[in-house]
Amino acid sequence: MESQQIAKRTKKTSILKNIGPGFLLAGAAIGVSHLVQSTRAGADYGYILIWALLLACISKYPFLEFGPRYVAGTGKHLIAGYKQLGKIPYYLFIFITVASMFIIQAAVTIVTAGLAERLFNFGLSPFTWSFIIFGASIALLLIGKYPGLDKSMKIIVSLLTLATLAAVCMALGIQKEPIETVEIPSLWTTASLGFIIAFMGWMPIPLDAAVWHSIWTKEKAHENKEKLNLKGAFLDFNIGYFSACFIGILFFLLGVLVMFGSGESFSSNSVEFSSQLINLYGRTLGEWSKPVIAIAAFVTMLSTVITVTDAYPRVISELFHPENSISTEADNRKKRWQFYRISIFIIPILSLAILYFTSGSFTILVDFAAGLSFLSAPILAWFNYKLVTGQEMPETDRPGKNYRIFTIICFVMLLVFNIAYLGYNFLM
Repeated sequence: MESQQIAKRTKKTSILKNIGPGFLLAGAAIGVSHLVQSTRAGADYGYILIWALLLACISKYPFLEFGPRYVAGTGKHLIAGYKQLGKIPYYLFIFITVASMFIIQAAVTIVTAGLAERLFNFGLSPFTWSFIIFGASIALLLIGKYPGLDKSMKIIVSLLTLATLAAVCMALGIQKEPIETVEIPSLWTTASLGFIIAFMGWMPIPLDAAVWHSIWTKEKAHENKEKLNLKGAFLDFNIGYFSACFIGILFFLLGVLVMFGSGESFSSNSVEFSSQLINLYGRTLGEWSKPVIAIAAFVTMLSTVITVTDAYPRVISELFHPENSISTEADNRKKRWQFYRISIFIIPILSLAILYFTSGSFTILVDFAAGLSFLSAPILAWFNYKLVTGQEMPETDRPGKNYRIFTIICFVMLLVFNIAYLGYNFLM
């Protein structure tokens, strides 16, 4: 009896030790999609678009979950899996990554920079703040390495959840007059359809993040010096993914409770929109509420910057130095760490250059990166499905029959989103 209790405690400890990559996924997910798009959905349309938020989260769930599942079953991350599928999947993933990583890195950083100035009011330009934020993120990642990233993201996501939940609770206490004359925009106009497609496409995170999560999961298993089990990977993923979805719902509620029916015209610019959100809270609840919202907004974007600053160099290091059966594991890790240290400086530097030289056309570049991520979602989803249902996966770790049916339904939804996206962009 005592030996059984010890075994149960050991198993629970092992599962809890694996928790961490899910928080990194949540940190990467909770960014512009939550702070701006989710809040704007509630602000402009009221509760009517809650279905779009939930449908987006449901449709991407299995394909993101397949990342840690594949690591648990095979001990490999998804990049190694894509290479095994053939040259087309492998090089297609490389193209998607390289074509979007500098723009995405620049985009999330410039939004964070604007919020930093809004919060601290040091009189610095967004470019200067971007430089500072990059420097702080790089220092954290190089000094703390993966354990530092793991611990800091658990703290950041926990604080963000509490701050956003507190903001929603404050909003629920607002005594607003009944809204009788608010006209909800039609969902069938080109503007509304474009917003809904973008909203669903980026909520809670693009599908290429499944690769990041698989790399973080593999790194966590190495830190723990034990093979990852499917139950532990599944628990970790669910904690992170549902946290990202829950916080998305909280920001949606903020838009409904504070901004819907206010009569204010909201900016499509991320930083300006965030300032409007903070100022509106100040007018509604009082000046004392501004710091809570400002901190929640800043931490939201900071979590994205830190995780993205870590994710892309890890992907590059895996691409330039994949697993080599000739070298020892220690040598492989040492060479990948060297590529990581180089990439963690090169990617931010090129991202800063994009911010400096393309300020006038930056939104065009962001639209290109967003469109590429959106259109690639069904492709990456199919690759992930092929990997977890292939012969390399142990049969006990493959998705069951009902889960496969659910996955195919989600895949069809992603295809429908893509057809709608193409129709909106090229036919309307």
